[in-house]
Amino acid sequence: MLKTALSALHYSGLGTLFAPLTRGHGVIFTLHQVLPQPDRDFDPNGILRVTPEFLEQVICQVREAGFEFLSLDAAAERISGATRSDVPFACFTLDDGYRDNVVHAYPILKRHNVPFTIYVPTDFPDGRGELWWLVLEAVIRRSPTVIVQMHGAVRTLACGTAAEKTSAFETIYWWLRGLPEARARQVVRELAAGAGVDIGGLCRDLIMTWDEIRQLASDPLVTIGAHTVRHYAVARLAADEARHEIDASMRRVALELGRPCRHFSFPYGDDSSAGAREFRMAAESGAVTAVTTRKGLIHSGHGTCLMSLPRVSLNGEYQNARYVEVLLTGAPFAFWNLFRRQSTVGSQ
Repeated sequence: MLKTALSALHYSGLGTLFAPLTRGHGVIFTLHQVLPQPDRDFDPNGILRVTPEFLEQVICQVREAGFEFLSLDAAAERISGATRSDVPFACFTLDDGYRDNVVHAYPILKRHNVPFTIYVPTDFPDGRGELWWLVLEAVIRRSPTVIVQMHGAVRTLACGTAAEKTSAFETIYWWLRGLPEARARQVVRELAAGAGVDIGGLCRDLIMTWDEIRQLASDPLVTIGAHTVRHYAVARLAADEARHEIDASMRRVALELGRPCRHFSFPYGDDSSAGAREFRMAAESGAVTAVTTRKGLIHSGHGTCLMSLPRVSLNGEYQNARYVEVLLTGAPFAFWNLFRRQSTVGSQ
């Protein structure tokens, strides 16, 4: 449905028509993994992965659309009004610190002289991070069935075919997202142990070490931000624990790099994962900006919302130039926000 809507805005020209009203001042892109993508029948985390070719296409497309590339420090000055320009800006950000960021993304960004930020959950480079969404995928990939105690009952989910695996992943993933963080992680640990999946080994294989991060950060194009300690949804935590996740990760990045950490990204980043309390905590921890995954471009009103900035996801399922073209107009987000407001009013 979303692809249809984006295509309709593209082919009808409505995106371009509304762009002067909806484009705003800039865009902050979200990425995770940048990897060549083999065809997979079961690929539940494919939305988090784009190809190097698509990344390069987006860079060229954004430049041709008249955007200038800024670091987050420069963007913060632009958003707050400390500096002004009529030229829209674009920032590239990558969450979690995957090693493929330096192997595949960095050469492309470097070649095009594009500043970018990588947000690191500080347990991850230590090799003890729990990339539970990938662990869950690995469990289901190697299992004919998965047994979980869900909603007070034991459920056996068939995983014999790609379709069954995809259904099982969606069922378990969204159930876990509704659980307290510590409980959700315990469930995944138990599933991993039963299937013989090495959680720590997966982290060490996929995530950069601190030495690799320091080497990457020696390039002036690169900014390293914090992404909590354990990649927890901080809004689901008690105040002291949430504050620790934010503050400790900011301090750890600063310690490892020998300079202040100025930027923060909320894991998951939706309304249920970060709110007003967490935005205040990020500011109190010294962040100059904090980003969410709330969808949208940057507008003048964000000058007072530097701790809750929206981003535009470069989604693995939407690797098409026409989708990017429409997203850059801001029209989809304007229509979506209007729809949400009308739905809210209609339900009262």
